[in-house]
Amino acid sequence: MCQNFLEHQIYKGDMPARQRGVLVSMGDGKVVAFALWNLQERGELFIEPGDMVYEGMIVGINSKGVDIVVNPQKEKKLSNMRSSTKDMAIQLVPARKINLEFALVFIEDDELVEVTPLNVRLRKMQLREVDRTRTGRKYRAQAEEK
Repeated sequence: MCQNFLEHQIYKGDMPARQRGVLVSMGDGKVVAFALWNLQERGELFIEPGDMVYEGMIVGINSKGVDIVVNPQKEKKLSNMRSSTKDMAIQLVPARKINLEFALVFIEDDELVEVTPLNVRLRKMQLREVDRTRTGRKYRAQAEEK
C-alpha cells in the first residue's frame, strides 16, 4: 500500500464511512445479461455478462445505504407462450472497472480485497449470508450489553 504524507495535524474526528451499501452475490456461477439488466436499476455494477462470481462476492454498489443480496445468475424464464410485448434488446450500462487503489479506499471493516494476476475483486469477510447475519447479531448483542 502507498500513501502521500503532507504534514501532521491535530485529530479532526473519525474518517467518514461509506454512505452506500453493496450488492452481494447469493450464489456461484456465470453472470447472465438478463440478470444484470434487472440489477442495474439498484446501483452501479462491477461485473459484466460471462464473468464468474461466487457467494459473498461484491458485484456492485447499492444506491441505498444497506447491503443487498442479489442473484446475478438469474436467467429469463423460457416458455413457448408468446408475450404481448416483443422481447427488447438488453442494454447494459458499462461496468465500473475496479483497480487496487479504488478497492482499498472502498472497502469497509467487514469486506476484503482479493488480488489475483488477472483480477481485483471485492468480497465480504464472511462469504455465506447465514454467517454474515449471525455475526451481525453477535456484534449488536455485544453493543447492547455495553
